[in-house]
Amino acid sequence: MTKVLTIVLENHGVATVTRSMPHLMALAHAYGHTTDYHAVTHPSLPNYLALAGGSTFGVQDDGGPGAHQLTGQSVFDLAIAHGRTARTYAEGMPGSCSLQSAGRYAVKHNPWVYFTDVGSRRACAADDVPLGTTTSGPLASDIAAGTLPSIGLVIPDLCHDAHDCGLPSADAWVADWVTRIQQGADWKAGRSAVVITFDEAETGGDNTVMTVVIAPSLHAVVVSAPLTHLSWTRWMSDLAGAPAPRDANAAPSLGAAFGL
Repeated sequence: MTKVLTIVLENHGVATVTRSMPHLMALAHAYGHTTDYHAVTHPSLPNYLALAGGSTFGVQDDGGPGAHQLTGQSVFDLAIAHGRTARTYAEGMPGSCSLQSAGRYAVKHNPWVYFTDVGSRRACAADDVPLGTTTSGPLASDIAAGTLPSIGLVIPDLCHDAHDCGLPSADAWVADWVTRIQQGADWKAGRSAVVITFDEAETGGDNTVMTVVIAPSLHAVVVSAPLTHLSWTRWMSDLAGAPAPRDANAAPSLGAAFGL
């Protein structure tokens, strides 16, 4: 497995997802899912920073890139530095690496834009791109051409991520994209996996979130080992051929937990 495309949804724990997302749960039972995977904190932004950078960087709010200018490399930058590829596809983003929210695009859900090193900014400008639709745009083109990146992050807009709209809307959106991905050359060649996870659960609980892993080699796998968003970062770092950044270096790998 050399490529992973990850879709991050919003603000729902395991019980509500199990009840309200039948398409996602069908994928979970057909391929694989976790039972003890936790987001790292509340609110949204520090969870995205943990995914991208292996740390919350002490951030405790949803401030924009102007308020939180992070130094050092993200996991996307590590991939590029080690000869791999990385790309973020953000739905509704008005232009590449946009630093301001616009319409249903929420910059707080796009972690690459918070990393300010010159190399990171250059890479973000090139590969943090608008999503497009299932029939046209950067992700549809990469799927069709078999050129998905080593590390791909898909950021739905505020409706399709279940932040502002209901889980059934997000469920249908995810199902459409997974169908499209499974028609692509990378999937058919057995070199790509898809992860669907949630940035955080509802407040007041233990922040357990449903994480589904889809790969051609997986069949009804249930992983009960304790994992967190840092486990995703660890897996992406392994794909990048780089040591995991910051706190993720001590985390177990999500990929290894699924035998990928």
